[in-house]
Amino acid sequence: MHGWIILDKPLGLGSTQGVSAVKRALREGGYGRYKVGHGGTLDPRATGVLPIAVGEATKLAGRMLDSDKIYDFTIRFGRETDTLDLEGQVIAESEVCPSPAEVEKILPRFTGPIDQVPPAYSALKVDGERAYDLARKGAEVTLASRAVTIRALALRDSAPDSATLTARVSKGTYIRSLARDIAHALGTVGHVTMLRRVKAGPFTLDSAISLDKLADAAKGQRLEDCLLPLRAGLDDIPALSLTPDQAGLLRQGQKLVGIAAVDGQHFALDGDTPVALVEVSDGDVRVVRGFNL
Repeated sequence: MHGWIILDKPLGLGSTQGVSAVKRALREGGYGRYKVGHGGTLDPRATGVLPIAVGEATKLAGRMLDSDKIYDFTIRFGRETDTLDLEGQVIAESEVCPSPAEVEKILPRFTGPIDQVPPAYSALKVDGERAYDLARKGAEVTLASRAVTIRALALRDSAPDSATLTARVSKGTYIRSLARDIAHALGTVGHVTMLRRVKAGPFTLDSAISLDKLADAAKGQRLEDCLLPLRAGLDDIPALSLTPDQAGLLRQGQKLVGIAAVDGQHFALDGDTPVALVEVSDGDVRVVRGFNL
């Protein structure tokens, strides 16, 4: 049980609760104890792709955090809330409802490298406390702007008072902040009413399962049917086949020399067995993350 379980996270569930659900499934299915972690926080008010790393795949969770994400989201114009979503209190109102053409015209301004101020209701820490905890106490939360990249942004659908968009974004991007800033640029206010992550790194909704399916698989001791291989988290890098002797050297922490492979990261394999995520430079191979398999 070393690999990935991709949850289609339901509304209201936190990312850590998703991790707990997989731990519970492993336990109830009699699979034993494994390390479990998630590959990128997803807001409780959001649904969609939540990669859960199991066993040795947890060594790749940090790499997943750095990956691009794709979201579908709906902005409802006319009201801004303090949380920038449906849960918050209304703090500003406007009668301006932009047309689809006006929305599309503004999108290039938010495509590429941009600066954005995260929501006050976020998990970022301020003086050792979570921003959302301070905000709930009524404290004024001021967060510094951060540089993020919106790699693609497109209008999918529209209604008289709303617009649904798809965004491919870099790590650290807050969709609620993006929605707020788009509304402001259109001379109005708005908040997010729907947020769904449709892709995280290489993982899409096609491989995602519901909590009910997870629980059923655990009860039937078929959880391995839901497990994607460790390799699935590295499908964007080439494989590097090793001899048993070469694999043994890497497992001992030694570097390989004179290997004919292009520079960059590779997924090193001994037959079908994952050995390590490695970095190749001028024929030298060094371990970035080793797998105990």
